[in-house]
Amino acid sequence: MGKPRNIILLVVDSLRHDSVNGQNVTLPYFEQQGIQFHEARSAACWTLPATTSLFTGLMPHEHGATAQTRGFHKHLPTLAERLKAEGYNTYQATSNIVTTDIFGLDRGFDEVYRVWKHAVPRYPKLLHIALQLGKPRVRKTVLSKDFMFQRIAEDLSMGIAWSQTTYNDSFAYVRQKIKENEAKGESSFFFINLMEAHFPYHVSEKFALTAPGLWGKVRECVGLYHTLNQTLLKTGKNPVKPDIEALLRERQRKGWAMLAQPINDFVQEMHQDQDNLIAFTSDHGDNFGDQGWSYHFSNVTDGGNRVPLTWFGHDHPTADKKHHRLSSRFLHNDILRAAGIASEEPSIFEERADTLPLLQSFWYNNDNKTLDQYKYNQLCFIEGKDRYVYRDDIAKRFRWMHAPVTEAGPEEAVFQEVVETGFDPIEASVADAERKAYLRKCFSEFRVFSDKLGKGAK
Repeated sequence: MGKPRNIILLVVDSLRHDSVNGQNVTLPYFEQQGIQFHEARSAACWTLPATTSLFTGLMPHEHGATAQTRGFHKHLPTLAERLKAEGYNTYQATSNIVTTDIFGLDRGFDEVYRVWKHAVPRYPKLLHIALQLGKPRVRKTVLSKDFMFQRIAEDLSMGIAWSQTTYNDSFAYVRQKIKENEAKGESSFFFINLMEAHFPYHVSEKFALTAPGLWGKVRECVGLYHTLNQTLLKTGKNPVKPDIEALLRERQRKGWAMLAQPINDFVQEMHQDQDNLIAFTSDHGDNFGDQGWSYHFSNVTDGGNRVPLTWFGHDHPTADKKHHRLSSRFLHNDILRAAGIASEEPSIFEERADTLPLLQSFWYNNDNKTLDQYKYNQLCFIEGKDRYVYRDDIAKRFRWMHAPVTEAGPEEAVFQEVVETGFDPIEASVADAERKAYLRKCFSEFRVFSDKLGKGAK
């Protein structure tokens, strides 16, 4: 089989695994033609490091993208750059400004289609601005002289992606580019980022509240505000009550229920009887009370890192369900292999010592207001039914935490500190020598990287 005619990496931003698999929403074409991986986990917990891992195949401590660095190593080739070198035209269709030039994730793309610049607004501009004002960075922009002189930041104008669905605009762009390029006998690579499952979790074509009654809607708005602003990190208290966290989780599930059929139909259109390769996943999940957290910055949880992943090969392999644990970052390697680039790097299709999912998080500054108790970096690995987290806090109090693996349905068990002196979970829980050596290497590199961040932290 030759190379794929076109390659599509379709990412639904922040979409949790249990939003896709925990409710009665069917994806007929996924079941008929897709290879579904039910134990995939993202390498990171928010868009910049997670997407960079998809673009490089590397862990955050290797590519360098964190909440502190706000970018990744320039010497690393990206997926788009490597596919461009193989003759593919490269395009990004995104509704999230984080995946653009703001952090360098536009590198290698011939064209970046910012959906908020093209979608027809269905709401007054005032609502777009009101929704964006929930973000601290945007509020600072509004109060700056740049705003007064009408030089409004682009992330203010992208409020359109927060106030209405835009997936149809992205899909229409991809269809048009494929049509234009195939008429010229040219192949294309597309990275698509959809924001419907991201805050504020679209439940309809236009932004809407879901709680019953006026007081319920007020509490829902307050919960959305505190979730976005990470009030927990600044106060040590989580003002988002459990019933509102459950409501936010339900908002994402409803958003996925709305999005599932259009995605199923688009994938079928692009894949059935075509020589196209399509990979569907999420960059990361989201946290709705998991580990006592909210939103998705700075923590490692199964809700925040476990992601849906389905592969539609251009060679149309038999549909299957895979249950071995893997890191979604290895999609990078398999896409390159499909495009004819030889690689010995890990694959999503095989389980070996260095394919186990490693999860990393790095503390979020939150405009210099994050409390010291939340200034920690984490490396998590999974072995058997256990999850182990190495927590490196700002005071350099290193410690191991432990919790069982989350099964589908119940809330996560909270990580508990391992109090046994000198306990080494790599030694105690990992029997395979090769896997043990790989974990020790990653652990050592993470500690060096984390120490550098700590020294430079403000």
